[in-house]
Amino acid sequence: MQSFLENKFIPVLMKIGNNVILVAIRNGIAFTLPFIIAGSLFLIIANLPIPGWSEFLGPYANKLSVPVQATFGIIGLIAAIGISYNLAKQYQLDGLSCCCITVAVFVLAQLDSDYKINVDNFGAAGLFSAIILSIFTVYTVRFFITHKIYIRMPEGVPPAVLQSFISLVPAVVCLTLVWFVRVILNFDINAFFTLLLSPLVYGLDTLPGMLVLVALISLLWSCGIHGTNVLSGITSPIFLKFIAENTQAYLSGQPVPHITAEGFYNFFICAGGSGATMGLVLAMLLSKSRYYRSIGRVSFGPSIFCINEPVIFGVPMVLNPIMMFPLIVAPLVICTCSYLLMDFGIIGRPVFQIPWTMPPILNAYFATGGNIPAAIWSGCMIIISTIIYYPFFRIMEVKQLAIEAREAQLLAEVVH
Repeated sequence: MQSFLENKFIPVLMKIGNNVILVAIRNGIAFTLPFIIAGSLFLIIANLPIPGWSEFLGPYANKLSVPVQATFGIIGLIAAIGISYNLAKQYQLDGLSCCCITVAVFVLAQLDSDYKINVDNFGAAGLFSAIILSIFTVYTVRFFITHKIYIRMPEGVPPAVLQSFISLVPAVVCLTLVWFVRVILNFDINAFFTLLLSPLVYGLDTLPGMLVLVALISLLWSCGIHGTNVLSGITSPIFLKFIAENTQAYLSGQPVPHITAEGFYNFFICAGGSGATMGLVLAMLLSKSRYYRSIGRVSFGPSIFCINEPVIFGVPMVLNPIMMFPLIVAPLVICTCSYLLMDFGIIGRPVFQIPWTMPPILNAYFATGGNIPAAIWSGCMIIISTIIYYPFFRIMEVKQLAIEAREAQLLAEVVH
């Protein structure tokens, strides 16, 4: 099994995770996070679950929600800029020129039937077209630059002017192609890409799809590979779209549509980090083994903030056949329970994007807009994690105690 994972399975996933385009998407989508979190902070302040809070804010309650349009309302546009910039840098192209062309192409693609710009598509609705058009623009620019098809200027021309003329030909070609498709052919680019990716979107909005994703991430972690980073280039745009739609629905007083929105994995599966290792950390804190007790002390602080590398590499859990089972099963069990609890309306669904490092209980409370049952469930997740991990940890603890006893005996013999 270990040989299959190391030689066949993991290399394929690593090749996917290190793909130039997926890396650019992952890093480009990260550009949107400061804006989403900033917008969420305004929403949280405007919607604090305190009796009389709305009355206290008075007319300022609606005004506090205004920055949402400047953050959630343009995440598609920001993603287009971030992805094109990162992809251009990987090919050593001028990042600013590629970003400017991408913005123009993206805006042109968002024309409605009356040829007016549909600003609604600047947000989550235009996220998929932003990804595709960013990639299209950068590869078009790269084609013209590598084949030296651009306007040449005499020596002595300022670099800024030179770069603008180098970008002129690829800019004209990109705009002409998108104009022809959207205006002349009257083909809705945004709707097409949304439809094209709908199977993947639908799959990740279901329990079976999430279980497959969680199992893959945990399997990669058990081999010492950061599973979340490897797969986030595929999943992040989808979960980001979900949380933006959830936020809009929450503000409009409509039912929140998505369970697996951004925050579901971090706050309702990963108690203490990927693999839901908080229970293991608590078990180590109470261990009789000096080694595991020290690992527990070192890991406790980071685990509170959803950072579990000290656990993964300190136990170690990498390629550890004893710990591989709970590392995969614990998040699968918690994922199933969290999904079903949200599906049946027992706990709230994620509606706000908050920093992923927020401690357990608090993260569930704020991500769901102050839902107390969700906060209680966050505490229950830690208990479930402890129950699943403890029998397997106990096996390792017994072995470690025997080793420490032999070392103590040898030391005593040396002293005497």
